[in-house]
Amino acid sequence: MSQTTKNLSLSGNFLALGLVLPFFIMQIPEIGRMLLPMHIPVLLCGLICGRKYGLAVGFILPLMRGLLFGMPALVPMGISMAFELAAYGFVIGLVYHTSRWKCILSLFRALIIAMIAGRVVWGIAMAVMARFILTDAIFTWPMFVGGALINAIPGIIVQLVLIPAVMIALNHTGAVPFSKKHKKEVSGE
Repeated sequence: MSQTTKNLSLSGNFLALGLVLPFFIMQIPEIGRMLLPMHIPVLLCGLICGRKYGLAVGFILPLMRGLLFGMPALVPMGISMAFELAAYGFVIGLVYHTSRWKCILSLFRALIIAMIAGRVVWGIAMAVMARFILTDAIFTWPMFVGGALINAIPGIIVQLVLIPAVMIALNHTGAVPFSKKHKKEVSGE
C-alpha cells in the first residue's frame, strides 16, 4: 500500500472518529464542550499523516458535523472551528514533521505551538465574522480569553496527556515509531 493511500485511509478514520467522539463526550454539553472532543482526532491526524491531511480533516470535520448533526452551529462556531482545527492539523504536522528528531520533546513542542496557533486563528475568525457577517455581534478580548483559554483548560489538559500517550503507545507497537537519529543525506554513494 502506498503512503498516500495509507494517509488517505487514516485521515478518513480520523474524520469518522471526530464525527462520533462528541456523541460519547457531549452527553453533558457543558463538560463536553470543555473537553474539545473534535480536536483530538485532528491533532493525531496532523502528527501521523502530516500537515496536508491534518489541515483537510480539521477544516472538513466541524463543517460536516454541523451539516449532519446540527452541532456545532455553522455560524459562527462551525466556521470558526473549521479554521481553528485546520490550523491545528496543519501546524502540528508542519512542526513535528520538520523536527530534526521525532521524539516526545518534538511532540510536545509541536502540540503546544499548534494549540497556540489554532486558538489565535479561532479568535481571528470569530472577530472577522463578528465584524462582517454577524454585523450586530461583537467579539472582545475577554470573550477571546474566555473561549480560547479559560473554558478550554480541561480540554488542553486532556490533549497534553492523551495525545502523547497515544503516540507513545503507537511508538511501542511500531506503528508510528519515534526516530532518534537525523537522516543524513549521503552524496556520491
